[in-house]
Amino acid sequence: MTHKPFVYFGTPYVARDTLAALIAAGYLPSLVVTSPDAPKGRGMKLTPSDTKVFAQEQNLPVITPEKLTPDVVAEIEKVGAVYGLVVAYGKILPQALIDAFPLGLLNVHYSLLPKYRGASPVETALLHDEKVTGVTIQKLVKELDAGDILASREVSILPEETTRELRPRLIEEGAALLIDSLPSFEDGSAVFTPQDHLQATRSGKIKKEEGALDLAGDAKENWNKYRAYAENPGTYFFRDGVRVKIKTATYKDGVFVPLRVVPEGKREMAYEEFLGK
Repeated sequence: MTHKPFVYFGTPYVARDTLAALIAAGYLPSLVVTSPDAPKGRGMKLTPSDTKVFAQEQNLPVITPEKLTPDVVAEIEKVGAVYGLVVAYGKILPQALIDAFPLGLLNVHYSLLPKYRGASPVETALLHDEKVTGVTIQKLVKELDAGDILASREVSILPEETTRELRPRLIEEGAALLIDSLPSFEDGSAVFTPQDHLQATRSGKIKKEEGALDLAGDAKENWNKYRAYAENPGTYFFRDGVRVKIKTATYKDGVFVPLRVVPEGKREMAYEEFLGK
């Protein structure tokens, strides 16, 4: 089956894994747009995005604009794509770029919109101790995550799940839902449902300091923070002036207990070893 030409916008592994699923299903983008190489790791070495690495391995044309200027929009338009797909790209798309695609752009969002619009829907769901979340395919508009909905799918959150386990499941569900939705989108028969903007809630960017825990504080709150921030930025506490990262933890009978920790400047160890027991 011949698919219509499209441009793919995405940056981290979330976008890479979705692109891999699209290619496996026969959807090959005419162009991949991803963020520029960024400093990473202890040496702050310039490192390409996960999506750029994968796209180059697949011999796909890639551009990495710093800003989506009129010149960049013109460059993207030259490809002649009729629609775009956006997955965790990391930049706000200007109206001129949105207007450049005759069919528009679809975005994969990892919550049941209009709940948890914004940058951290997966983390925010865990932080609020939600039992159910999901994925939404929406038409991209200038206002953040406010576009009409093409499809959505519920995903149950397991009691022990952190972002490390939940996000890969959501990526898989989101990619499958996108692939299921594309035929009707391409042939113009797709039905979109407007969001109820009065029900909209936000999920903002997460700051590093939000991972600080007070081990003498509310145990359930600590557990939910640990689950939400397990992948990034991580959780930590201070003891005798030393910052201690939490690698793994548990919550049982109303008690939150770190299991593996890394005291600043030291190796990973069992929490009991750190306490000197």
